Amino acid sequence: MESPVTTVVPAGVDSALPLTVEVLGQSLSETTFAALGALVIVVLLVLSGFFSSSEIAMFAFPNHRIEMVVEEGRSGAQTLKGLKSNPHRLLVTILVGNNLVNIAMSSIATGLLALFLSQSQAVFAATFGITALVLLFGESAPKSYAVDNTESWALRTARPLKFAEYVLLPLVVLFDYLTRVVNTVTGGRSAIEEGYITREEIRDMIKTGEREGVLEEEEREMLQRTLRFNRTIAKEVMTPRLDMTAVSKEATMDEAIEQCIQSGHNRVPVYEGSLDNVIGIVEIADLVRDRHYNADGIDLGDLIEPTLHVPESKSVDDLLAEMREQRLDMVIVIDEFGTTEGLVTIEDLVEEIVGEILEGGEEEPIEFVDDSTALVKGEVNIDIVNEQLDLDLPEGEEFETIAGFVFNRAGRLVEEGENISYNGLDIRVEEVENTRITWARLAGFDDDEPAEPAE
Repeated sequence: MESPVTTVVPAGVDSALPLTVEVLGQSLSETTFAALGALVIVVLLVLSGFFSSSEIAMFAFPNHRIEMVVEEGRSGAQTLKGLKSNPHRLLVTILVGNNLVNIAMSSIATGLLALFLSQSQAVFAATFGITALVLLFGESAPKSYAVDNTESWALRTARPLKFAEYVLLPLVVLFDYLTRVVNTVTGGRSAIEEGYITREEIRDMIKTGEREGVLEEEEREMLQRTLRFNRTIAKEVMTPRLDMTAVSKEATMDEAIEQCIQSGHNRVPVYEGSLDNVIGIVEIADLVRDRHYNADGIDLGDLIEPTLHVPESKSVDDLLAEMREQRLDMVIVIDEFGTTEGLVTIEDLVEEIVGEILEGGEEEPIEFVDDSTALVKGEVNIDIVNEQLDLDLPEGEEFETIAGFVFNRAGRLVEEGENISYNGLDIRVEEVENTRITWARLAGFDDDEPAEPAE
């Protein structure tokens, strides 16, 4: 004889229904449904990360590299080229796919939580729970990976993205058309994903051009100097006060001519009282002409041409434009107190782009002794030293030249023969004039380990 089954029947429930069996059966069904739902959410989260990371990789991949990876026969290169040929369609594909999986995740999570929570609680928990998951595993981590592995990840995701475009084709075509219509109506750009080329990408293109034989070394150096030009200030290119040749307004014509001849300059500043009060510029051609042909009643003050006084922090890009506009060949650089710091000529600005222009017996600013040793003028800018010797010397706010770097490291005035070491690089002070370092010898810059930036 079978044992009776004890069944608890709440009030209002038909006693003929086996409630215990129904509850057990319902519990089993919910568990299975919850497990399947959680599995689907995981898959959708992976897809969300795929679409997010592919967006970063695809649009960060430089266009100038596409033909190169195709020529190299890299896997996925041809598909990548096809996708990048229509960037608007590519962006719409990624956005449609990413939004579909994110919305699907939220909907499924809400349905699952509704089995165990009230409706309002399920909506609240699903919204914040899925948001946290998407931010961590669908956006932040995948995009960080794509940034660090742009090229390889772009090639790997090219074919899956092409497949996603086929699967989502109706939606992609629809939203592709709608976005163009909306952009036309609002006056926006039709190609919303068109990016700009950064300076780093241009530098990479220059290096690639030289490596492939398209650019000569001199062309590469000129292009790199051009990129650096608008980040340079007047203080970095000026002839410092100590090296300036100037004449007093009270000087005679003969004295001014002799000063120009001895200095080898075509024009010199004229000051009144002291060098901190430069009142203009005088040219040797005017001096010689008026000295011989207009000797009567002509003095130095009649030949002075006005000039500009510019702050040492002025961008050389703006300075060049201003000098061209006002047809000036020389300007005076002053500090925040109005004290004369130096002067800048058109030649100084041109040299920042085309390189050093040497005159007569002028010495090279950097002379190579051998593959790992070079003599460098103390006035040479650190940027040029780093570029020519493939170093990574730091440039501080207090100094821009190799002499300033040596003084900064030593913390005092140095004498001839002193040595300074910096991360495997030996710097020997070769020549000192008064308190200025005129020449320094750098040795050991061919080491495989680059110099580390100073703290």
